Amino acid sequence: MNSRLSIDVYFDLICPWCLIGKRHLTRALEQLKTSRPDVQPQVSWHSFPLLPDTPPNGVPYQAFYERRLGGAQAVAARRAQVREAGRVAGVDFAFEKISVMPNTLAAHRLVGLSARSGDGALTERLIERLFQSYFMEGGDIGDIAVLNALARECGVALGDAPLADALGADRPRPAPHAVSGVPYFVFNHRLALSGAQPAEILHQAMLQALA
Repeated sequence: MNSRLSIDVYFDLICPWCLIGKRHLTRALEQLKTSRPDVQPQVSWHSFPLLPDTPPNGVPYQAFYERRLGGAQAVAARRAQVREAGRVAGVDFAFEKISVMPNTLAAHRLVGLSARSGDGALTERLIERLFQSYFMEGGDIGDIAVLNALARECGVALGDAPLADALGADRPRPAPHAVSGVPYFVFNHRLALSGAQPAEILHQAMLQALA
């Protein structure tokens, strides 16, 4: 019986559904420990910036969503939907604290810098902290100073060069899969699921991929 399981997760840090999907994935992995204790899953996180052309300093958050969704009432309705989905996943969104819709390219480069260390737990911790900073604390994760502080807090080795130099100007590579939205999960390079699927669905996909 196959005991090798790779999980590729495509995500963006400004997507609340990606944080919800991340929490569901954590629960699904806990279920997998019970159902298949012989499996050692390998999770790889892949950047998928949804709005890469956002100005470097970001744009006003509320105004952006009112234009995108058609007004304040539509924004409130969408946030109520996301809050309820977040509650089920154990996420308490604080949208009222967010003032800036950031450009996430620098944050994703930071994730890539962490991933190159080969420490998957460190990268997962950094991603979780970036989500927390943005969605729970209203942090501007497009700001280099904010990213620098979060990197050091998580223990990401930046070296002696300023973070802005370490991050460079390159964009994340295009996804090799037909990813049209995030979160997007690929199990053993062949079975894909799109959206913030419940933990039970993710767990079943893992078992199917192993079979």
